Amino acid sequence: MADVLSVDIVDSTGQKTGTAELPAEVFDVELNIPLMHQVVVAQLAAARQGTHATKNRGAVRGGGRKPYRQKGTGRARQGSTRAPQFVGGGVVHGPQPRDYSQRTPKKMKAAALRSALSDRARNGRLHVITEFLASETPSTKGALSGLRNLTDRKALVVVERTDTLSVLSLRNLPDVLVTWADQLNTYDVLVNDDVVFTAAALDTFLGKGEEESK
Repeated sequence: MADVLSVDIVDSTGQKTGTAELPAEVFDVELNIPLMHQVVVAQLAAARQGTHATKNRGAVRGGGRKPYRQKGTGRARQGSTRAPQFVGGGVVHGPQPRDYSQRTPKKMKAAALRSALSDRARNGRLHVITEFLASETPSTKGALSGLRNLTDRKALVVVERTDTLSVLSLRNLPDVLVTWADQLNTYDVLVNDDVVFTAAALDTFLGKGEEESK
């Protein structure tokens, strides 16, 4: 296995301008599907609000008087119309507010992300572009043209936090998800077909990864 992989860097017109090195320890690791599944499940669980709530018979308003007398009616005895068997009554064992988040170690998250990125890189679905627009004015049409020089599939675009031009140009496209280099995660990589880094974002991501491994 080679120590370093490489991918072409292209400009907004699709012309090759250089080559980016992809360290094997990040972009060519063994695929670990169970780990990625665990991390994605935890990420989706943490995104749940957990504000669902139902009222039990003690919390439902009314029902303080017996609906009818205890004996002589031939019907089963009832103490309140707010019991679960009545329409408008309380709910038995219904959902209550709770925290769905799961504790996931940082090293597991990082390993799952490396596994997902390696899958994209090995299948030729990881790209690097210098910039999406040559101008200083946001343009969805222009940015999309630059993106389509790389892929016509659903794409995750990774940019730096200072790259507002790319964000403003790409954020409204339905098949494009824009994220920051320091917010890259396993779920976003897996839910999109291709990953497109800007050259600056790739440098930022790899620099951050090196700092975490020290």
